[in-house]
Amino acid sequence: MLQILNFKNSVNFLRHAVPISIMSMILVIASFVSLGTKGINWGLDFTGGTSVVLNFSKPADLNSLRDLLADGPTESAIVQNFGSSRDVVVRLQTQQGTKSDDQVKLVMAAAEKQDPQVERKSVEFVGPQVGQELAEQGGMAVLVALICILLYVAFRFEWRLSLGAVAALAHDVIVTLGLFSVLQLEFDLTVLAGVLTVVGYSLNDTIVVFDRIRENFLKMRKAEPREVVNASITQTMSRTVITTGTTLITVVALYLKGGSMIHGFATALLMGIVVGTYSSIYVASFLAIRLGINREHMMPVQIEKEGADQPSMMP
Repeated sequence: MLQILNFKNSVNFLRHAVPISIMSMILVIASFVSLGTKGINWGLDFTGGTSVVLNFSKPADLNSLRDLLADGPTESAIVQNFGSSRDVVVRLQTQQGTKSDDQVKLVMAAAEKQDPQVERKSVEFVGPQVGQELAEQGGMAVLVALICILLYVAFRFEWRLSLGAVAALAHDVIVTLGLFSVLQLEFDLTVLAGVLTVVGYSLNDTIVVFDRIRENFLKMRKAEPREVVNASITQTMSRTVITTGTTLITVVALYLKGGSMIHGFATALLMGIVVGTYSSIYVASFLAIRLGINREHMMPVQIEKEGADQPSMMP
């Protein structure tokens, strides 16, 4: 009776699996098209440039400083607070035909117009070669993470679930990168950290669902795979709603009040959490069903003992 109630009282989430899967495919294709045509707006960490940290004697007017730097070799300057309202960091991308020292002098001249007592605390230069290495290492970090997850889930569960999990993770990463490409948002190291965080968050949600699927395949012996998956998703939905809801509250607060320094990080998390929540259901689980997952695949492997089939020699 308990077994019947488990799947008869469950919500039929997979009823919408086909249209949502089509939507996911469209999002992935659109992301690839945007990445191929518009590319990614790489930040200073990847392209190379100069970072100038200034200390004002009073709270700095960032909008006024941006206007002063809007023309000439400093037109691409990014002006942000750095720890306090009096500390400001100015990030400048490398300009052809312009020396970094000249850019720093222009920044100081603009800052002195706003506050004659301004002090230059530090100047850092990131070369293009270093930026290229960071981009390559960041891409390798995401790729290695996906391969390790593929092996882990295949070892812990089953290869069909493993492919579903990795497909969902790849889907989340591609769609998040596609958003940054379409909107041409700056992609720096904080955004890369956000993308890797999305991978971990999405995997955690997927593993919880897969754990329940494995348990229910062993308990609900007469149920069809779709019924087992629907029951598993229903049983874990309260946990998903609470986890996603509390996380989104924090991320939205960071997005609205965290300042420009972590705006990209919060944007990546916000997009990744929303996409990762539904991909655990409609990408990972649905793909496992399409690959033919069933109860036999969840059964533990029986190891025969040596000599078990040999006839006994005892009288």
